[in-house]
Amino acid sequence: MSLNSSPTDGNENDLLNTIQAKIDLKTSEIIVPDTRSQDQLRSKGYGEMENKRFILMSYEALYLSHIAKLVLLYKSAEMKFEELLRYALKKDSDIFTKFLIYRDLRSRGYTVKEGFGFGIDFRVYERGEYGKKSAKFVVFGINEGTSISTSDLAKKIFQIEKMGKDGIIAVIERRGEVIYYKLNQIRFHENKNNSNNNSNKEEK
Repeated sequence: MSLNSSPTDGNENDLLNTIQAKIDLKTSEIIVPDTRSQDQLRSKGYGEMENKRFILMSYEALYLSHIAKLVLLYKSAEMKFEELLRYALKKDSDIFTKFLIYRDLRSRGYTVKEGFGFGIDFRVYERGEYGKKSAKFVVFGINEGTSISTSDLAKKIFQIEKMGKDGIIAVIERRGEVIYYKLNQIRFHENKNNSNNNSNKEEK
């Protein structure tokens, strides 16, 4: 299975009624108060219940707003996508990158949840496996032209493989397109024959 497969049309994950939510002025959290809406979102892999309140992540709210499935209220006025993006950027400078990756994965039919703290990362579930099996992939993203050290990359790969998951890097090109690359840890083995030969040459 390849994450670079074409986006799907009419993704069943997104066949939702319009959801109403509001921004908590004290915490800046995006809250969904209606229990039916909560159930609908939960079944599709959106949001989390925290302290008896159902909360959407900013990138989830951006995506739902983008596909016209969210009415978000801020001080009794509706906040449109562009306004929500500006608001979210004040809290998280990486939010637009997260949104682009989240939108792309959702458009391909995957259920996507918050990651494990590798930076811009997500848990990604195989189609139809959310709620039945653990996430198969850990996708973490970088913008095109962003540098990352090989040691940092190796650490991420090691931790992801240790969890029994496939590591995927999502590179956001300047045009906004997302390209995925499978990550594997490379192990170097010493060539003993060559080492012995080199030693003999040095002794001579």
